[in-house]
Amino acid sequence: MKALILSCNTGQGHNSVSGAVSQALAARGVEADTADALAFVSEWASKTVCEWHTRLYRYFPKTSGNSYSFIEQHPELFNGRSPIHKLLGLGVDKLYGCISEGGYGIVICPHVISALMLTDLMKQYPEVNLRTCFIATDYTCSPMCDESDLDLYFVPDAELVPDFEAIGIARDKIKVTDGIPVRSDFYGKKSKTEAKRELGLPENCRHAVMMFGSMGCGPMPRLTEMISEDLPENGFLSVVCGTNETVYRRLSKDFSDSKNVRVLGFVKDISTLMDSADLFITKPGGLSTAEASVKSLPMLLDNAVSGCEQYNLEFFCKAGAAVTADGEAEIARMCVELLGDGERLEKMSKAIVRNNNAAVQIASALLEGCEEAGAPEKIENDFVYWRERCKLTQSDVSKMIGIPRRTLRGWESGESEPPAYIKRLIIAELKRISKRVESSDGADEE
Repeated sequence: MKALILSCNTGQGHNSVSGAVSQALAARGVEADTADALAFVSEWASKTVCEWHTRLYRYFPKTSGNSYSFIEQHPELFNGRSPIHKLLGLGVDKLYGCISEGGYGIVICPHVISALMLTDLMKQYPEVNLRTCFIATDYTCSPMCDESDLDLYFVPDAELVPDFEAIGIARDKIKVTDGIPVRSDFYGKKSKTEAKRELGLPENCRHAVMMFGSMGCGPMPRLTEMISEDLPENGFLSVVCGTNETVYRRLSKDFSDSKNVRVLGFVKDISTLMDSADLFITKPGGLSTAEASVKSLPMLLDNAVSGCEQYNLEFFCKAGAAVTADGEAEIARMCVELLGDGERLEKMSKAIVRNNNAAVQIASALLEGCEEAGAPEKIENDFVYWRERCKLTQSDVSKMIGIPRRTLRGWESGESEPPAYIKRLIIAELKRISKRVESSDGADEE
């Protein structure tokens, strides 16, 4: 059995979840590959969406959050008849080819976009018998989830079950995991003393780590300046800029002589950095909060983006594992206050306990009873496949579309190939006919 994980290159959160699940499946002897769902529409679509998502997050975070809220208020934008849904539908045939050629029997969706695309695939190819699932990567039921129809839905807390039931997901399809999946190395924990020693930090310091996602968005420069001015004598601040080279160069220059502020770029060993920390200052992204909760690391959350991250903020603040404040000045003041209150930090660290590996839970549930699932057969020729699905002869198609039978015979035998746009139009028409034929057969059976 092989698995395909359909991620989406909108930040590293979805890719990190994909990596964690892939790791858990590999431990069970299941080969898992990861692909970008949007690339099946086109490489241009994938690149464009990724670039604009990064720009919005870095430079206009509130705009990104407002966009999410707009989608929540206008679900019709992603219903089956919407232009966006039709755009995603353009990638279905390529996705089918990837699944059949790769021999995948399990397909995993850590993003609602890939869940919609996979749902369309199952509708267009009803004979396909895959094991499918969606993984929620935030503490909310994402808009458009109601348009999906997969075998299992993994949610990070029991509080989300009613939300998924409310959009029509059957209760037996909803599986509760112990948080959002993170890589297995986060479950191994070093003592603060050991981690600080590895990182070259003073062992008796109160260490705050600031990181606003892999893209380094949010008000890090202002917060760094404000916090550094009031850090206690034993206070130390590590600022992780991620892939944001502009912020990294700026802060590296501004704090080159600082003894209690360290500026870092892209950090690979976040696990050890979190082990060394007493407080984590971050935006409430799904992955960041998931990693911190596994480490029992108290969080100070700045709602820089809002949108879906608002739900993560509310979840962890309600649980007592995090606090928040309005504005950079209040965030900075609270940071200094918390670093001086060891008792409160200890209480926050015990608010949420993650004893189970969520990725392992997902792998186990997916593999239960999936012996019947299997990769779909490879379609040798699209024209033959869809013509036979429509129960039409070559003569029928020739008359219907107005092309010589000899030409169609050449396309089906592989002796010739039509222009790509002509092929898309003909296949699209055959698909529409196929739906009518299948609907008619279903009515006759009744």
